[in-house]
Amino acid sequence: MQHDWLDKDFYKILGISESADDKEITKEYRKLARKYHPDANPDNPSAEERFKEVSEAYDVLSDPDRRKEYDQIRKYGATAGMFGGGAGGAGGNPFGAGQPGFEFDPGNLSDILGDLFGAGGRRRAPGTAPRKGDDLETSLNLSFEEAVNGVTTSVHLTSDAACSTCVGTGSAPGTQPEVCPECQGRGVLDDNQGFFSLSQPCPRCSGRGRVVTNPCPTCRGNGIERKPRQVKVRIPAGVKDGQRIRLKGRGGPGRHGGPAGDLFVVVGVGNHKLFARKGNNLTIDVPVTFAEATLGSNIRVPTLDGSTVTVKVPAGTPSGKKMRVKGKGIETKKGTGDLLVTVVVDVPVELSDEQRSAVEALAAATSGSPRQHLTGQDPTAE
Repeated sequence: MQHDWLDKDFYKILGISESADDKEITKEYRKLARKYHPDANPDNPSAEERFKEVSEAYDVLSDPDRRKEYDQIRKYGATAGMFGGGAGGAGGNPFGAGQPGFEFDPGNLSDILGDLFGAGGRRRAPGTAPRKGDDLETSLNLSFEEAVNGVTTSVHLTSDAACSTCVGTGSAPGTQPEVCPECQGRGVLDDNQGFFSLSQPCPRCSGRGRVVTNPCPTCRGNGIERKPRQVKVRIPAGVKDGQRIRLKGRGGPGRHGGPAGDLFVVVGVGNHKLFARKGNNLTIDVPVTFAEATLGSNIRVPTLDGSTVTVKVPAGTPSGKKMRVKGKGIETKKGTGDLLVTVVVDVPVELSDEQRSAVEALAAATSGSPRQHLTGQDPTAE
């Protein structure tokens, strides 16, 4: 049994309630893990210790079986404090023998022991069970085109990994761990409590059942080393800024033969000089002259793949008018978006004499005002 579980409030460590669901547990763990990760807090022992506490709490609460066992052990510990052989005298009654206020019910104890040890009275030793490795997170910056089209690339990170010298055994090359002489390879020791017997992880082998007599010079016997590594990742087409890509089994190494954790890659997407994104649609602003907008025209519009498409601008098109080109957006497994073209009427800052004369002639030939509906009269009238 994990005796220290009675002294640790994993819910408090993660800042969650005892009724928190898996999603909330994972959310709070990731927030705290990023805050206290050793890479973000170099030479800060207190942050590293806090990171270990958060990781241990997540390891237990994220596993349904271990969480249930932890809750039962805490429940048993609280109940045992009421009828244990301490204060309260005979029978463990905290109010004294023969006094009202507490009635010992053997059935309650049977329920508790059944929860702890399971059907048939078989003891559990949670310290020896395989444990999944930690989930890790890293970031990857992509160009706009890479995010739209998809790309196969690599991420670089520094993390715990199986020792490259001993391949995770903890023993020097050419040697193997030996059977623990303390527990005879069982990984647990029985603790006889009289009425019943509990088991706890063997302190000599830490529940592994084997001990390293000739430690690996690289990892000093723990089978794990911290090192930089490169992980290949395939980014699907259409990935969005801030999206998380999961790489199963590429996270931290497992313990006691457990599987490795997962690696989550958070994608950052750069801007494009012409295009922007709206869902799976691409957007682009296209300048047109006053004459093109007024008289109508056909304009050439670039696409992200380097080709162009022809867009018809009807006569009298106002600035800000949006036009849709089907199928020229972002292609994903769920479908392909469109290209949304916004027409922007270009107003020249400087005019030649000929241009000024033409504009003045147009102004003279124009009657009324587009602002007349605002005041009910012609604002240009004297």
